[in-house]
Formats: sequence, structure tokens, C-alpha cells
Amino acid sequence: MVNQEAQRGKRSVRVGDGVYAIDTEYIRPQLDASHLVVDSGRAAFVDTGTHLAVPILLQALEELDLEATDVEYILLTHVHLDHAGGAGRLSAALPRAKVLVHPRGAPHLIAPAKLVAASKAVYGEESFAKYYGDVEPIPAERIVTVEEGQRIVLGRRHFEFINSPGHALHHVCIVDHTAGEIFTGDTFGISYRELDTPAGVFLFPTTTPSQFDPDQLHATVARIMSLKLRTAYLTHYSRVGITEALGVHLHADIDAFVDIARSVAAPRRIAQMEMRLFEYLSQRLDQHGFGGDEARRHAILDTDVSLNAAGLEAWLIRCAA
Repeated sequence: MVNQEAQRGKRSVRVGDGVYAIDTEYIRPQLDASHLVVDSGRAAFVDTGTHLAVPILLQALEELDLEATDVEYILLTHVHLDHAGGAGRLSAALPRAKVLVHPRGAPHLIAPAKLVAASKAVYGEESFAKYYGDVEPIPAERIVTVEEGQRIVLGRRHFEFINSPGHALHHVCIVDHTAGEIFTGDTFGISYRELDTPAGVFLFPTTTPSQFDPDQLHATVARIMSLKLRTAYLTHYSRVGITEALGVHLHADIDAFVDIARSVAAPRRIAQMEMRLFEYLSQRLDQHGFGGDEARRHAILDTDVSLNAAGLEAWLIRCAA
């Protein structure tokens, strides 16, 4: 359904009851999604993509005959720029929308210079300009910090925020208990639609810099599974049906990633991790029935493999300190 509607040029693709995926066009198609939730004429964005994605999000509102004043919330799972880089620009275009974020993330939205500098250190100046563009600050009065268990109402929907560290200390997931759905940001892994097979979806963890913690991520995955929900909406990429098998695979993959990180040594530790992570994921793809050749697998996986290796390196350094 996502592919068919995208091919017709639609910005918003219905992926659930009142839930629409919007491809933010970050790096490549169907890599990064913002989700728009609509209920009783009210709306909320969950994650925004980058600064460059904001015109796409506003076009999606127009497609659905929604006004800027219909948007009540911008809900951020965390402030990494592929999730929240556009929050400042988007909030400026949505005069009624409050920006909800974990307390640790709020200072970076108000004064994003540190976040921008850290991102440039990871991606480089040229890539930052190409993929992120800019980051606009958000006035403090537009921001609401959310605590564990806090709830909000959107139309007939009741959302609950739960702390979900492991990928980032300031990460939250957003649960709609009535619908049996959860918006998981990066803590329930990555699942690209190109890797779907008759066996189902292919899911793997993300360990990108700089706050990956395997114990915390295991606990977060276990908590999500314990909620017995039907559906997860991932930023990378969109709707995934939650099954026991997915939880088992995520736990096994986290352990495998950690084992790979611990098995290699300096001075070429990151390069060795990249090679072994790709080999591991490629073997899993074989088991999953994915028929793409090595070039196709590299095209889909290399960005995540590189970032995951960098995150594992940062974790190893912290462990050694």
C-alpha cells in the first residue's frame, strides 16, 4: 500500500486508522518517516524528519484538508536530527502546536548549537548541509517536557509516554493503548520495506552514536513486548506488526552486535566491525529469504552498518573509561 500510494505522488500514505506515513525523503526513499495522526479533525506529527522535510509535511496536511491550526502537537521520540531536525521550522509554521519531548532533549531544541556540532562531527560539514540543511531553535514556551506515564488527548485518542532508553537517554515511545499501537522511534529497531519477504518483515537494532547501551535497550524491547500491542510505527520505516518472533530477533541481534564489537581490536576496530556487522545481517537476510545480491544489500544496509559501528565504538570507549 505504501509503495502504490507513493507512486501516485501522494505525500501522505494511510498506514493505520487515522495514521499516515510521510516519507521525509532523507537519503533515499522509504528510509525515514514522519507520522501524522488525525482524529476528530485534530492532528499531531510524530517525529518530523530534518529541516529539509518540513515543506513535505505541510503538503501532507494540505492533502488531508487540514489547516496549520488543526495540528495540536509535535511529538518527538528523541532529538536526533533525522527525527527532530525539522521541529523548529515545523513549529514555526504550526502556531497552535506544542512540541513534546523528554526533559533531556528540550535544551537541544531551545539551543541546538551543541546538537548541530555533534552531528557535523559524525557526518561532516558537507553531508550535514546536504542531508540536514539547518536546525532552527524553538522558543521555550512552545515546548512541553514529558515524564514517564504522562498522557495527552488528541480527539478520541489517549497517548501515554514511556521512557525508552538504550538508543538514547532522552528517548520516549508513545503508546495508544486503545488502538494497540506504539510509536517507537529507534528503540524497536529498523525495518525497511525493501527487505520484506513472504516470511514477513526484517528487523534489526540501531546502535548509532552516542548513547547506545545494550542493557537499557534489552529492557526497553522487553517492556514494549510486555505491552502486548498489535502495531509499531517505526521512524525507519513505518508500520510493523508486533510478533513474539520480532522481539526474540531484536534481543538476539543486540547480543550479536555486542559480541562483534567485543571481538575486534584496534587500530582498525570500526572497519572490522562494519565488515562483521554486514556479514551478520547478510546471513540473517539469507535466512529470511531475501534474494537481493551483495550490491543491493550494501546499498540498503551500508549507512546503518557504518553508524551502528560508530555507536558500538562509542559504547566500547565508555565501557573502558
